[in-house]
Amino acid sequence: MVLYPVLSKLVGKRVVLASASPRRREILCNVGLRFEIVPSWFKETLDKSSFAAPYLYAIETAQQKAVEVAKRMHVKYLKTPDLVIGADTIVTIENDILEKPSDKQDAYRMLSRLSGKEHSVFTGVALVYCDVKMGAENELEFSVITFYEETKVKFADLSEELLWEYIDSGEPLDKAGGYGIQALGGMLVEWVHGDFLNVVGFPLNHFCKKLGELHNPPTERPIQRIKYDSIPYVETFEGLSDTEPSLPDSKNNLPGHLNTRTAAVDMVCIWSHGNKNIPESQQNSEKEAELIKIAALPSVASVNVEFPHRIAELLDGFKASKALFAASKLKVFDILACQGALTASQMADKVVASVSGMERLLDSCVALGLLEKNGVGESLYYNSALANLYLVSDSDYSLHGYIIHSNDVLYPLFTYLESAVREGTNRHHCMFGKNTVDLFKNSYNDTDVKLRFMTAMHSIARFTAKDVTTAFDLSKFKTACDLGGCTGAFAHELVNQYREMRVTVFDLPDVIEKVNHFIPTNQQDSQVFFTAGDFFKDDLPEADLYILARILHDISEEKVHMLLKKIYEICKPGGGLLISEIILDEDRVAPLRVILQSLSMTPGKQRNGVEYKQLVENHGFTQVQVKHTGNFLDAILCIKQ
Repeated sequence: MVLYPVLSKLVGKRVVLASASPRRREILCNVGLRFEIVPSWFKETLDKSSFAAPYLYAIETAQQKAVEVAKRMHVKYLKTPDLVIGADTIVTIENDILEKPSDKQDAYRMLSRLSGKEHSVFTGVALVYCDVKMGAENELEFSVITFYEETKVKFADLSEELLWEYIDSGEPLDKAGGYGIQALGGMLVEWVHGDFLNVVGFPLNHFCKKLGELHNPPTERPIQRIKYDSIPYVETFEGLSDTEPSLPDSKNNLPGHLNTRTAAVDMVCIWSHGNKNIPESQQNSEKEAELIKIAALPSVASVNVEFPHRIAELLDGFKASKALFAASKLKVFDILACQGALTASQMADKVVASVSGMERLLDSCVALGLLEKNGVGESLYYNSALANLYLVSDSDYSLHGYIIHSNDVLYPLFTYLESAVREGTNRHHCMFGKNTVDLFKNSYNDTDVKLRFMTAMHSIARFTAKDVTTAFDLSKFKTACDLGGCTGAFAHELVNQYREMRVTVFDLPDVIEKVNHFIPTNQQDSQVFFTAGDFFKDDLPEADLYILARILHDISEEKVHMLLKKIYEICKPGGGLLISEIILDEDRVAPLRVILQSLSMTPGKQRNGVEYKQLVENHGFTQVQVKHTGNFLDAILCIKQ
C-alpha cells in the first residue's frame, strides 16, 4: 500500500488527528500511523443550504476542524503540529444531510427515511500542513489539501420491531444518519458500493493515495547507463533520494553504491585467480554469471529503510496489556459504568491513586480505544462501547474475570519464558511453588486464588456457551454431563437453549463448594445439578451427551486417551460427545493468541479438525461434525453407534 513508504517521512513529525472519533483513531492506528488526538472545538454550525453539494459541506467542516486545532496548538499549547488531519462524515438522502439524531424519535425519523432506499455517505478530509514563519510573532503559516469520498449504501426494508430494537440499543444516538455500520447497524444494510471504511468514518484508501501523491511524486529523472569493462550494463538513477545523496569516493569519485559493486567485482577476480586448475573459459563463464548477480543486487546506499512498525507494536505489546490489566484491577471500567464520566482527579479519589498516575493510565486507555475523552484541560473520561460490553465486570459478555487471571497468573508465568523454552515445561513451580504433576488440584488450594481462577473460567464459558451450544441441534439429547464444568455457566446456557434437557456438572469437590459464588439465587435452574468427583478416577454420571469444554488441549496424550476411552465405555448407543476447543485450520494455521498461549507449556496440544476427527474415531465415535463458531471456542460433535 502506498502509505508505507510515506510513514518513514512522517517519523519524528507531530501528526495530529483533530477528532475524538474512536472509529477514525482505530482505522489510522491499524495502518501504523503514529499521531496525537486533539479533538476540535469548532462548532459545526455552518449553513448547509449555502453549499451547492453535500460533499462541499463535509469538506469545509473538516477544514475548519483541522485549522482550529492547528491554530490552538500553536498559540495556546505552544506545540505547533506538522500535519493536522480533519474529517467530517455525513449521511445524505435526496441531497438532505442527516446529522446525528437528537433523540430516539429523531433517530426513528432518520432510519425510517433510509429504510429500503439507497443513500450516500460522504467524508470530507482536510490535511493541514503547518510551518512557522520565524520573526517576532512566530506567525503560523499553513497550507490545506482537501478531498472527499462517496460511498453508496442500500438499507433493507426495516420492520417497526427491528427499527425500535436498534434504536433502543442506544447505538444510533451518536452516529451520523442514526446508524453505525461497523456494529449493530450492519444488520440494517443490504449492500455497500464503494469504500466500506468511508462509511465507518474515514476513507483510508483515498487518504493513503493522497499522502503518496504528496510525499512521493512520480520521478521523471532520466536513466543513465554506465558501462565498465567486462561488466554488463547497469541501470542507475542520479540522486536516488532527496534524503540520501550519493557519497563521493576518495579514489575515483564514483557514487558510493557503484564503488560497492566495484569492490564486489574485485572479489570475483580474486576468486578466479585463486582457482588455477579451472579452465580459463569456464572461469570466464562463471565470473560473468557472478557479475550479473552482483549487478542486480540493490546497493546499501539505495535501500530506503522504513520504520519497523510491526516491531514497534510488539515492543509495546506488553505495555498495552498491562494498561488493560491495571485498569481492570482498579475497577476503572466498573466505576465509569456506575458513575458516568469522571475526571482523572475524581477517578484517583475513587481508587486511592495519584492524579498524575491515573491521568496517564486513563489516557493510555483512550489511546487503546477502551475509554473515550472529552476536552483537553480537565478532561472527562467515559467508557467506550467496547468497555461497556466486555470489560465491565457484571456485563453479560464480560471478560473481566479472564483479564484478572491473565494479570495475576499468566503474565507472571511468561516472565520465565526463556527457561520454559529451554526445559519445555511450564513455570508454575518457579512462580507459585506448585507441583505441576497435579496442577489442577495443587495450583488452586488457596481460596482466593481458586475463586479468581473460577471467575476466569466462568467469564470465558459465559462468553462462548451460546455459540457452542447452538453449533449443532442437541435437542435429541435429554440428559447431559459437563465434565469439568466448573461454575455451571455452560450448563445453564444448555438448558436455556434446550428446555427439556437436564444437565449434571461434574467437577472437583473444591470447585463444587464454590459454585454459589457465581450463580445468583434467582438464576438457579432446577434442571442443572452439581456432582463432586474426579473424572480421571471416579465413575462418571450417566448421560445421553457428554461435554468436554477446554479440557483436551490442556492434558497429556495419555490422559486424553484415558478420558475418551472412559467416556465411550459409559456412553449409550446413540449417545454423543460434544468437544469445545480452539480448532486449528486444516494446514494447522492458528490464530496468534493460540500460538502465544502454547508458550505456557501445558502438557497438551491444539489440533485441527482432521486430527480431532481421527482422535475420536480411534475411540469408536462416528458421525463426527466439526464447526468453527467464530468465537473463542469451536465445537465438535460425535456419536456412539
